[in-house]
Amino acid sequence: MLIEHVLPPHAVGEDALGDPPPTAPTGLFPEEERAIAYAGDKRRREFITARQCAHRALARLGLPPAPLLPGPTGAPAWPPGITGSITHCDGYRAAAVTRTTDLPHLGIDAEPHAPLPPTVREGITTPTERHHLQHLTATHPDIAWDRLLFSAKESVYKTYAPLSPRPLDFDDAEITFAPTTHTFTARLQLPHHPTLFGNWHTTPTLLLTSASLPTP
Repeated sequence: MLIEHVLPPHAVGEDALGDPPPTAPTGLFPEEERAIAYAGDKRRREFITARQCAHRALARLGLPPAPLLPGPTGAPAWPPGITGSITHCDGYRAAAVTRTTDLPHLGIDAEPHAPLPPTVREGITTPTERHHLQHLTATHPDIAWDRLLFSAKESVYKTYAPLSPRPLDFDDAEITFAPTTHTFTARLQLPHHPTLFGNWHTTPTLLLTSASLPTP
């Protein structure tokens, strides 16, 4: 599984390259079916496959089957004692879970392996990050570093959202990549907030990241 390339210890993941046929059983609970009763086709396919991944991941932790309903932000409401994250992009769906006693906060993200439009890149990066990206592109030109930075920030924000007093903006975290270890550091640009750590992995078509906040 691709997602396991980026997961920290104690976390387990499941992923899928694409969706089952529309006629295949969804495996969803009735409550989950009701949650997407009025969703469009694209949203429905994303929801079904990502929930299937999440159910399989929870089973690997030994948990009984249970519905995973969207919370206020749209993220799944995980069972008590569990934290996790889901992600989806064109042709890929994934979920990762862990026990909160092992890792209290976890986020994952997947993106297509392609550069961002320049206007988007300018909007999500700080001046320090833009300088960092220039150096990385010069030394490792085979990686779309700007899109990878976008993914890293998405993972960081999913991880820290339950603790933040307000929604995080793209300039609230400053990312530094370590190319040799496939890790990154995220320094939150907020008073008295911690540094988060993450992992990344690339394929010719996908970029994957995870971020976590360990037990203090």
